[in-house]
Amino acid sequence: MNDLLTALKALAEPTRLRLLNLCAQAELTVSELTLLLGQSQPRISRHLKLLYQAGILDRHREGSWVYFQLASKGIGRKLARVLVSLIPEKNPTVKLDSARLQALLEERAQKATEYFNNNATNWHSVRSLHVEDKDVEARLLEILPDGDPQSLLDLGTGTGRLLELFSPLIPSLVGVDSSSEMLKVARSNLESQGIRNCTLRQGDVRQLRFQSDFFDVVTVHQVLHFMENPEEVVGEATRVLKSTGCLIVVDFEEHGMETLREEHSHRWLGFRAETIRGWMNKAGLTKIDHYALAGGELTVGIWVGQTIKPEAPSDE
Repeated sequence: MNDLLTALKALAEPTRLRLLNLCAQAELTVSELTLLLGQSQPRISRHLKLLYQAGILDRHREGSWVYFQLASKGIGRKLARVLVSLIPEKNPTVKLDSARLQALLEERAQKATEYFNNNATNWHSVRSLHVEDKDVEARLLEILPDGDPQSLLDLGTGTGRLLELFSPLIPSLVGVDSSSEMLKVARSNLESQGIRNCTLRQGDVRQLRFQSDFFDVVTVHQVLHFMENPEEVVGEATRVLKSTGCLIVVDFEEHGMETLREEHSHRWLGFRAETIRGWMNKAGLTKIDHYALAGGELTVGIWVGQTIKPEAPSDE
């Protein structure tokens, strides 16, 4: 009751309702919200603080910026969703807020496209060496574990493609990447698709800011070959995985293309199947499957690791 009353009090103010409506549509910074609402930054910051403390909004820091979005769980999120659905879209103030937000998101998308285009040559040259991405994605959808997973963490999320792929199937998804520029691309991609169940975080995949036993699925897609110590990443991914969860690693099988090291900063020239299998086993995963997808100069490997809980003792 106290949580509900706190949330109701926090939302009983016109500006905070406008902030709620905007943050339900996109992750937004304090400066962006200040621009959208045409109010002073101290005033907007005070409103955001109240909404955050009431469990209405989540906040996270990305470099020097702080992003706000609708809370991912709790009674505050449930209440916020109801109130957002009741906000009259034809209200002049709401229409103006929405128009300004659309313009802001279009500007974001333009900047993200420019960054992607400036770096696309490198990505496309590597993609041409292996089986098409759509074939890899189709296999990933096939091997997604049964059991109705509720949460997924994507390490080194890049453009956010795996979040987009799994968003219709898993209610809550989080993407982590060390590059703020790549997160801008991912944020723009997800926003353009109208995907609202994904959260993006800047961070180090070797030292995750999540508690242990937290996610149903963790994915590591084409990340390990860039890492100095890939085994460390596998161990950290397993740490945040629930005991009944699933770790999915996608990377290149061992190869001899030195140009990828010289021209694309690959630290490792792929991996042997038994190497990643060994890292998973050492991290505590007891059921490990491996799939190899040939289709070019490079073979894409998929490793799926799970912990199988021992059967309950029989009453007999």
